[in-house]
Amino acid sequence: MAEKVSKASKVPPTPPAYPATLTIDYPDRPLNRLTTFFRIFTLIPIAIILALVNAGTINFGEMNDWDWQYVAGGILFLATLLMILFRQKYPRWWFDWNVALTKFSTRVATYICLLTDVYPSTDEEQSVHIEIPYPDVPKDLNRWLPLVKWFLAIPHYIVLACLLLAAFACVVIAWFAILFTGRYPRGLFDFVVGVSRWSLRVTAYAFLLTTDRYPLFSLT
Repeated sequence: MAEKVSKASKVPPTPPAYPATLTIDYPDRPLNRLTTFFRIFTLIPIAIILALVNAGTINFGEMNDWDWQYVAGGILFLATLLMILFRQKYPRWWFDWNVALTKFSTRVATYICLLTDVYPSTDEEQSVHIEIPYPDVPKDLNRWLPLVKWFLAIPHYIVLACLLLAAFACVVIAWFAILFTGRYPRGLFDFVVGVSRWSLRVTAYAFLLTTDRYPLFSLT
């Protein structure tokens, strides 16, 4: 009995889940082959909407006499960095905006990657589930770390660049598979979702600034 207790005490505790999670429901029905075939065209309207809620500028004339801005803000990175640095505060509505935009962008990416044939919503969760806890800044975040997080994440950028190329190849293969069978091969689906999950963790760490915990080098 004592030996069993001793062995149990040596089992390391399960580490807490990373404070940025992503799951995407695997479609339990045949996907629409027609919209899959024309996906590059059907995504155009929602891609325009996504572009419009990110910062942008159009200049007219050689001397830029006319300057039209359709800025909605995009991810609030620099402003958040300064607030954490000088005030140790992450305004809740800034956090809500960043998370909402991240969720919307992920839904559009999910549609582009053929993981769903349901048209992306601007506000409904649909099959994409993202959880990012609101941080208690004085307790959870180092006020100086946001200055270097983007730099510390460089190894992830390199790995993700390779993984994104592999994910693109998976999407191309899945496009043919859906046209012939109506199904997204489960292995390819899990890999593409895993790359998206990895990317979300890096985004939460380096740009959303919601956690100081270094991202996992993992697809799960």
